[in-house]
Amino acid sequence: MRHFSSFRSVLGVLLLGLSRAAIAQDAPVYPPPAPLDTAGLGTTDAQAFANSQVVGMGPSKGLIVKYERIPGNFSLRSTGVNGAPDYHMDVTKNANLVVKAYAPLLNHPHLKLVLGLNYDRQEFQFSEPAASDLYGLYGNIQNKGLTTIGTQLAVIRPVDAVHWYLFRTKGELNGDYNSDELSISDYLKVTTEFIYGWKRSPTFAWGVGVQLGYILGRQSIYPVVVYNRTFNPRWGIEALAPARVLVRRNLSPQSLLFAGYEVASANYNLKLRNAFASPNNPAVTSLELRKIDLKFRLRYEHELLSFLWAGAEAGYRYNYQLNSYDRSNNGRDQIIDSQLGSAPYVSLDLFIVPPRKLLQKAQRPR
Repeated sequence: MRHFSSFRSVLGVLLLGLSRAAIAQDAPVYPPPAPLDTAGLGTTDAQAFANSQVVGMGPSKGLIVKYERIPGNFSLRSTGVNGAPDYHMDVTKNANLVVKAYAPLLNHPHLKLVLGLNYDRQEFQFSEPAASDLYGLYGNIQNKGLTTIGTQLAVIRPVDAVHWYLFRTKGELNGDYNSDELSISDYLKVTTEFIYGWKRSPTFAWGVGVQLGYILGRQSIYPVVVYNRTFNPRWGIEALAPARVLVRRNLSPQSLLFAGYEVASANYNLKLRNAFASPNNPAVTSLELRKIDLKFRLRYEHELLSFLWAGAEAGYRYNYQLNSYDRSNNGRDQIIDSQLGSAPYVSLDLFIVPPRKLLQKAQRPR
């Protein structure tokens, strides 16, 4: 009994910490950790300190473990640029494991700091080895996979009853590296964004901003529009356009259904084992791989325990591009123009959330 009592005490402290993280994690970021929670939030607090949350949004996620898979085979067609050979083969496996965690560093009513960590590993298997050095990069990807390790810091500033803003910076190591060959300077990608928003009512918040990131594959400045609105007890919309737009159906306090689209993009640095010649470079040894997918999503989330939820998602992935660029010089010449065949996908995930009672407890004045 003593051990069980100790376990309950430790679990209580952990969940209370997550509840405070959920309150601090009240700003949309891209890629977004999850829809954000207002279950149990009092209207007085929501009116006094504006944020991007609206009533009816799903539970915030403190720790997420997700596995995504594209079942069956699909094609990969590559076109060499400037006279390079073409190549075609099938992809027999494409799987993705994602782990994310969020924790508050500061949770003041007018200033919140949230630290995030993420790990993402994408694996490919191909039907046959590449027939030329140029396409040896696919063998490189199959042997090593594509890995992302990142950390982010979000600064959320509720100004008054109406206005709020967010600044976020994120650094990730993206590429085909192994642990024994990791070099920060070779794989680092940085994303920053700023959003200014308005809380019009407990059911409507929106904002506009800019992001310096990789939404469309290469680093550039993109506009961002946040639009979170609950129309009635059953229906709402959650958008971080142009990256994500979801229509929400509240089936019950324990079940949510989402439908919409997401632009899933990535930018990886690749180091080749064997150099090859291109029209503008006699020794290409490093490539930049830009991947952009458009996903049409149907997602279901359900409460398993007071602190544990599960999510299941199915949809259709359309690959817009999988292009490679020369990183061996400053020209960034395109070497290969590729596209993956469209295919359905499925995913399952588990995530820890703070129970409503602890959310309410964490908000009580001290």
